[in-house]
Amino acid sequence: MMTASKPSAASSSDAVDFGLRTPITDLFGIQFPLVAGGLQFLATADYAAACARAGIIGFLTSNHFDDHHALRTEIQRAQSLCGSLPFGVNIAMLPKASDLNKALGIARVVAEEGVRFVETTGRSPEPLLPILRDAGIKVLHKVPGLKFALKAQDIGVDAVTIVGWECGGHPGPAAVGTMVNAGLARERLDIPYLLGGGFGNGAQILAALATGASGVVMGTRFLASTEIPAHPDYKASLVSATENDTTISLWSVRNNARTLVNETTRAVAALEAADPQGGIDPLMPHIAGAVLKQTYQDGDTSRGMVYAGQALGFVRQSVPVAQTVSQLKEEFSQARQRLSSLFAPVGGP
Repeated sequence: MMTASKPSAASSSDAVDFGLRTPITDLFGIQFPLVAGGLQFLATADYAAACARAGIIGFLTSNHFDDHHALRTEIQRAQSLCGSLPFGVNIAMLPKASDLNKALGIARVVAEEGVRFVETTGRSPEPLLPILRDAGIKVLHKVPGLKFALKAQDIGVDAVTIVGWECGGHPGPAAVGTMVNAGLARERLDIPYLLGGGFGNGAQILAALATGASGVVMGTRFLASTEIPAHPDYKASLVSATENDTTISLWSVRNNARTLVNETTRAVAALEAADPQGGIDPLMPHIAGAVLKQTYQDGDTSRGMVYAGQALGFVRQSVPVAQTVSQLKEEFSQARQRLSSLFAPVGGP
């Protein structure tokens, strides 16, 4: 059963429409400068289609499919559900050579299926770019710091997402927050960029645009959406959690991960403290993807690396993606009005 909702901020059942254009809305053909990034195992065709119908873009995740046929089927299902509305595919670039070969295979499938947008994460997407470029695919690369964004710019991606220390998943080795990224990115980047990490309110989107970003990416904010294929008890745990209920693990293997605090994170912390040079093998029984998949299926968030960011403080109920986007737009509009009220008319008192 779902737990009681946290008190909700201002919301609206009707979308607020803006005459708003940024390089990101132009790149993806979306109405609002918001990207719903890929969510491990959870970003399906239904999720991507819900994002598309809400006027934003979502990316279905690809690396967990057992074979190319299954991936093609899901892409085709997304195409059927979205029609002419935009969606993309997330391709995670992992360190091992076998993972690179898998990513190359996924890129070929994506190109053959006529997907228009790809979100890449992890290592440099440079090996994929010839395949994606030849197919006319636009590439958004997600990075955990500005130095990686500059490298991505140099190899020719279309846009980057820079996530701060507040984000769920893997925030990278440097504990740099989103507002520092926001202040520096405009000085150093020439291509469009998104900010991520800790975003969950429409006023924050306005603030990101004011710093020079072309939009924001949200993951945690959408984890409890009704379109997410996870157990109701998993979503209830997110609704009842706060911004104080996450922690960073996997320091010892330089793959820092922000997740819910639970039995697994405590066990991992103990192992890392006992043997900081122990490597990944002792940790695998706790952090393996199979453990997390079981959590999604049975809703028991006491174990597994349950990825979530500090934006959990904004996750107040399990509702459709469209309702969340509508609320974000209303909060954006209210913030814009508050900001306007601070400026006296030119020539006024």
